[in-house]
Amino acid sequence: MNEPTLYERLGGYDAICAVADELLPRLINDGQLGRFWSHRGEDGLEREKQLLINFLADASGGPMYYTGRDMATTHRGMGIDQADWQIFIEHLQATLSAMQVPEPEAAAVVGFIQSTRDEIVE
Repeated sequence: MNEPTLYERLGGYDAICAVADELLPRLINDGQLGRFWSHRGEDGLEREKQLLINFLADASGGPMYYTGRDMATTHRGMGIDQADWQIFIEHLQATLSAMQVPEPEAAAVVGFIQSTRDEIVE
């Protein structure tokens, strides 16, 4: 018998959407990180949210494909430093906690997000 994927253990598409709905406002309203979204219109924010959902679903073993650009290309030139990254990770962990994601699944999500750090932080 196959073990359930992380996507399934997280609760599938609706649960991942709920995480994105909770995480993005935290990031946008953060005093340090908000600058990365200050130039985005509503349509751009919605597109970014859908890309985040697709990325999380794909990376967690779900049936969706992430068709956005790779992390290095997407974030090149944004000036994301280690302090920004740490704040982002803290918001991610707080979001997963607020959504009552069990610790093993939360650790797995943070782990695959952490694996993108070197592509994002300048």
